[in-house]
Amino acid sequence: ETVREAGGRPCPPLVLGVGLGGDFEQCALLAKRALCRPVSVRNGDPFYAELEERMLRRVNGLGVGPQGFGGTTTALAVNIEAAPTHIAGLPAAVNVGCHVTRCGRAVL
Repeated sequence: ETVREAGGRPCPPLVLGVGLGGDFEQCALLAKRALCRPVSVRNGDPFYAELEERMLRRVNGLGVGPQGFGGTTTALAVNIEAAPTHIAGLPAAVNVGCHVTRCGRAVL
């Protein structure tokens, strides 16, 4: 829903950081921390790694595409970070990372 409503405004392809659990303050920080993980690195917990893959497929299935012009690459990664919490109050936060969070490395 977050990506569909944003459309092309956050300059896709995106990196989505998702924070789950803790209190809401911690949850928001987890979402920001998730943006810092390299796009090729999945969550170490198999449950969350599978959820990341499933969410990435659904986001890319929206067809927003690069810069919002349509296509199959709306997001490069969905990264989830989680903390323990009481299930009755499970907070969730989504942080949309645009071009600022895309980076590369090179060794010269």
